[in-house]
Amino acid sequence: MSRSHLPPEEPRPEGAAASQSEAKEEKNAKKSLGPGGDLYAWLQAMASALVVLLLVFTFVGRLIGVDGHSMDPTLNNHDMLLLQSIAYEPKQGDVVVLRKDFGDISGPIVKRVIAVGGQTVSIDYGTGTVYVDGEPLDEPYINEPMKLPTSPNSQDTLWDVPEGCVFVMGDNRNASSDSRDYRLGPVDTRYILGKALCIVLPFQHMGVIS
Repeated sequence: MSRSHLPPEEPRPEGAAASQSEAKEEKNAKKSLGPGGDLYAWLQAMASALVVLLLVFTFVGRLIGVDGHSMDPTLNNHDMLLLQSIAYEPKQGDVVVLRKDFGDISGPIVKRVIAVGGQTVSIDYGTGTVYVDGEPLDEPYINEPMKLPTSPNSQDTLWDVPEGCVFVMGDNRNASSDSRDYRLGPVDTRYILGKALCIVLPFQHMGVIS
């Protein structure tokens, strides 16, 4: 018998066979997922999102809903807010959620910090101006010009805010029960549940609160 005169096979580069094998296995794995592959990927994404939410709620704060219109137009009734409740120190201008029952108000309420401990608040209802330590506030967030409240509980116009307290008001001044009501007055910071960071629901109103 005659011998074959075919040239000897050239050796494959090291690792080439392994690479082809891995590619084949990956292709087979994708095929094995079949129609359920998309569902598996979706479940993985949902699990990741839940982990992120858990971390946010653990290290940032909590969710709470807006009840009423005292913060129009900044916040709407039934907006869902994300609060920072850990390592928070109230500052002038912050929107906060607090819980201190007074009059017929009970449950958490959302207001804006107008002044902090050691400051003085005065209101000129003739011009609708709020002064802190004698300086008028620039308030582009209010809903409409402020009028003198009709409630006999909210006729004061001058307050000294004690240390450890804040003076709060709603952005919708003419429909807000707040620190102008002597039954609430300046609020001890221990009643504050947290700072409202952003609106998370509804999606069309989602955004950072300023």
